[in-house]
Amino acid sequence: MNFRSHIARMAAPLLLCPLVAAADVSPVAQKTADYAVDKYEAAMTDTLAELVQFKTVAREDIPLEKNPEFSGFKRTLCDTAEALGLECEDHGYVVIVALGQGEEKIGIVTHGDVQPANPAKWKKSPFELDRTSEPGKLIARGSEDDKGPIATALYAMKAIKDQGVPMKRRVELIVYLAEESDWEPLKAFLKDYDMPAYNITIDASYPVVTAEKGWSEVRATFAQSAVKDQGKPYLSDFHGGYFRSQVPDEAHASIANPTPALEKAIRARAATHPKVKFEFANNDGVLEITARGAATHSSEPEHGINAIAFLADVLGNYDWPANAPGATVRYINDLIGTGIVAEQFGDIAYSDDFMGPMTGALTMVKADDNGLTSYLNLRRPTGKSAELLDKQINKAIDNWQKETGIQMADVGVSLGEPYRADDAPHVQPLLEVFRHFTGIEDAGPVSIGGSTNAKLLPNAVSFGPSMPGKAYTGHSEHEFITVDQLRLNLEMYTGMMIEIANL
Repeated sequence: MNFRSHIARMAAPLLLCPLVAAADVSPVAQKTADYAVDKYEAAMTDTLAELVQFKTVAREDIPLEKNPEFSGFKRTLCDTAEALGLECEDHGYVVIVALGQGEEKIGIVTHGDVQPANPAKWKKSPFELDRTSEPGKLIARGSEDDKGPIATALYAMKAIKDQGVPMKRRVELIVYLAEESDWEPLKAFLKDYDMPAYNITIDASYPVVTAEKGWSEVRATFAQSAVKDQGKPYLSDFHGGYFRSQVPDEAHASIANPTPALEKAIRARAATHPKVKFEFANNDGVLEITARGAATHSSEPEHGINAIAFLADVLGNYDWPANAPGATVRYINDLIGTGIVAEQFGDIAYSDDFMGPMTGALTMVKADDNGLTSYLNLRRPTGKSAELLDKQINKAIDNWQKETGIQMADVGVSLGEPYRADDAPHVQPLLEVFRHFTGIEDAGPVSIGGSTNAKLLPNAVSFGPSMPGKAYTGHSEHEFITVDQLRLNLEMYTGMMIEIANL
């Protein structure tokens, strides 16, 4: 899932409201939600433990259909669904779990693939549900994004089935298996799919998400080249980050021929960033520097500490030779900096009254066959055309190259479209469900940094699993969902399915 930045500012006042019932759902929705928690909370958590054990991470060396992790995940998902008396169909990249026989239907959209995780940064394996390290938290890759919501939806459907709740519409849980890597198989599937009239993704946040920023990226590549005067200090290496939708918590630099004065200056600059941990080591005449920040979803850069950006900053007081690492550091400091709204990148910064500002986060600096490439992840709201933004990005880069005399080997710009579903007919009923179960009386629609599969379906909005004002932990190296939140989600998803299926 890819997501929010504006939500915290909008939602913070909501959390100050007294937790008293503010809106009504049908008595049968309340009764069934209570039953779901009483009967199935423990089973839901156990199912989450079964689902997170599968390392459903996209791999370049093996297609999904031959990857045993995905095969095992799908088999476990369908076995569980069928044991609960639900239908389950395996369509390759898509698994559909269904309840009911109505001619019309609602789609509950989620995904079963996850981002990579670095085991060294977890107290237990990221692919084991850790219920004990931090009491009250269920820690694992996928616990919030999105295997927790999948387990929750299964038992909401089971509770509805047990209680024999009349449903005008069939409920179809659509579990996609490449949301984090490739949307094309889902697009192909949807061409022949009998599309539901109402669609709800459970891959974002509450109260109801009616707008998502467009996932965008600027890739800048500098060719690898030798330094002419290798007797002076130069950057022999600069890299960081793990994948393109995470604010990175680690970055590395190597300085050849460091001088005591240079090292002193760098250490002094590092001391001005107390939230970043810098480690220094001298190895055979090379100064190695590691920066450690805090990882978060790249759609919420305000919740992270970008190790790449801050490492570039501490190296910014020296005129490095313009080999690939040196040029990359200069580019980062000049056009990106340590801010999160692209205010240094020429004229590209802008904001929308509802969706908030465009955010920018360096996610990776990585060497490949073409050179050293930096990846700047942008989340763009409505308010500026893609054509204008593309021109402004390229103008800023052209001007920088002229001013510095440094040439990039390649520039790539990808601009995703923002998504709005302000008039979706089920927004108000969903808000009533949220208000009822949380007591947050004046909860209203919100925008997120994006981007979920909601963009691909008609009348699609997002409903959970993350509460407003809380940092989303998916894509971080400390992903979790709390026991309380998982229980609350079970209540709300049960009520949501009943209310929307009977509109």
